[in-house]
Amino acid sequence: MNAALPDVPEVRVVGLPLLTSGFDLVERLDLAMHLKVHGPLEPMAGESLATLSEDISLRGRGGAGFPFARKLRAVADAAIRRGVRPVVVVNGSEDEPACRKDTVLINRAPHLILDGALLAAEALGARTLVIGVTRDSTESSMRSALAERGLTNRRGSGIRARVQRNPVRMVTGESSALVRSADGGPPMPPGRKLRTSDSGVGGAPTLLSNAETFAQLAVAARIGADRYRRTGLRDEPGTVLLTVSGAVARPMVVEVPTGVPLRYVLQLAGAPPLPQGVLTGGYHGKWLDAVTAHDAVVSRASLEACGGALGAGAILPIGAGTCPLGESLRVAHWLAAESSGQCGPCYLGLPAAARGLADILDGGGPTALEALREVTRAVKRRGACKHPDGSAAFLDSSISAFTDDLAAHVLGGGCGRPVEGVLPLQAEAPQSEAPSGRKLAVDWTLCQGHGLCADIVPELIQLGPDGFPGVAEASVPRYSEARATRAVRRCPALALRIEEDPSVAPPRPALPPALPPGRGRRALGSGRP
Repeated sequence: MNAALPDVPEVRVVGLPLLTSGFDLVERLDLAMHLKVHGPLEPMAGESLATLSEDISLRGRGGAGFPFARKLRAVADAAIRRGVRPVVVVNGSEDEPACRKDTVLINRAPHLILDGALLAAEALGARTLVIGVTRDSTESSMRSALAERGLTNRRGSGIRARVQRNPVRMVTGESSALVRSADGGPPMPPGRKLRTSDSGVGGAPTLLSNAETFAQLAVAARIGADRYRRTGLRDEPGTVLLTVSGAVARPMVVEVPTGVPLRYVLQLAGAPPLPQGVLTGGYHGKWLDAVTAHDAVVSRASLEACGGALGAGAILPIGAGTCPLGESLRVAHWLAAESSGQCGPCYLGLPAAARGLADILDGGGPTALEALREVTRAVKRRGACKHPDGSAAFLDSSISAFTDDLAAHVLGGGCGRPVEGVLPLQAEAPQSEAPSGRKLAVDWTLCQGHGLCADIVPELIQLGPDGFPGVAEASVPRYSEARATRAVRRCPALALRIEEDPSVAPPRPALPPALPPGRGRRALGSGRP
C-alpha cells in the first residue's frame, strides 16, 4: 500500500530550473541565499504588473486556472471604486494527499513566494498580507521567512503580514474558506458565493492566489517576459510544478517546461512502462487511459483536449495489477469524508456516490450504475464550494475511463484484481469525520415508520422500501452529533437512542495513584481533611 507522501518529497527538474533554482545548493533558501540565487527585485506599477502577467499568460496554479491579470485588475478596480485598501492572500493550503508542490515551495523557497506577494501588494497599495497554511512545516518555514524580512502583524508596520494556520482539510484550501478563517471564522465555505476580488478579508477587495502563482510572478518580474517566454510552449510559456505519485518507484515534485511529453515525466518517476491509467489533476481531476496518456503533453490545453486536467498539478499512474475502480472507491470514500457537513450536495450526495460505486463493485448491475450517475448529476453546481463538483468529475471520469473493468463489475463477477491502495491518502481521518465514539440505534419494538429521523439525519439513516429505517445502528461522526441528538429528541415513538460505541470508545482514564496514609485529600469547600 502506498504510504502518505512526506511534506517535502524528492525534487527534480527537467531543463533549466526557474522556481527550483538553488535547490541543489541548500535545503532551504533563507533570505541571504535567496538574494544570491535570484537577485534583488524592483517594485512595479499596477498596470505594468498586469501587462507582465498577460504577456506570460499567467494563470492560477491552484486548480481553476483563472487569468492572474484579470484578477489583479478586478481587485484594483474594486479598491478604487470603494476607496479602500485591498488585501493580498497567499493560499498555501495544500491539503490533497496527492499534492505537494506548494508545500515544497513554502518549505524550500518561501522568499520567492513572498517576493511575488509583496510585489502585488506594492502595486495595489495593499497594507495587509495573509499567508494561509495547514502544516507544521509550512507554518514554521513561512514564519521564519517573515521574521527574516522583519515583517510583523503589528500596527504601524508598512505592511502587516501574518500566517493563518488552518486544519488539514480539503475544503480549507477553498478561497472563501481561507478568507472566512482569516476573519476569525471557521475554515469552511460560507454557503454563499462572493468574489474575493469584490469582498474578501475584512470585506475588502482581496487578491488571492496560490503559492506557485506568486512564485511564478516573482520569476517573471526578475527575468522579463521575453526571457520567460523562451521556456515552454508559445501559448503556455514557462514551467509547471507537478507532484508525481501513485504506482511509481520514486514519488517526487518535478519542475518541467510546458510541452514536455507526459510519458517522459512518468518515466522519470519510475512509473510502469504501460500504466493502466493516469489520474491527472489530483482527486478533483480526471483519468486518462494508457494510450491517451502516452500521447499527452504537460500543458493545461493539451490535457483538457484529451479529457484530462492539469488542475493542481498532481499526476498519479496506476499499474495493470490493481483494480482501477477499487482504487477510485478508496478516493471516493475519502472525498465524502472531507465534507464540512454543511450543505446537502456534500454531506449527503458524496457519501451516496461512494455507496453507489461500492454497489457497482459488489455486483449491483446496471441499476447501481444508473443510480451512481444520477447522484453525480444531482450534486453538480449545487454546493457551497467546488468540492462536490470536483468529486463528481472524478467519479464520472472513473466510470468513463475504465469501460472494460466497469463492464466486468456490472455484468459479471468483477475484474478479479485486488485493490493495492497505490493512490496516497492521509494517514488519519479529518477531526470532524472521526468517529465520535457514539452510535445511533433504532429500537424496532417501538419504531412506527414516521420517517422523521431520515429527514433530520439523512447522512446516517435512509428509509427502506417499506418506509422504515434501512439500518439498525449507525456510527455517528463528530459533525453529525448535534443532528443525531435532535433526531432522538424528536422521534414521536421514542424509538431512537444514542449509545456508546464500544469499538471506538476512548480508553478509561487511569485511576489516580493512592495517597500516603494520613494524607487524605480535603473535600472541596468542606475545610476538613
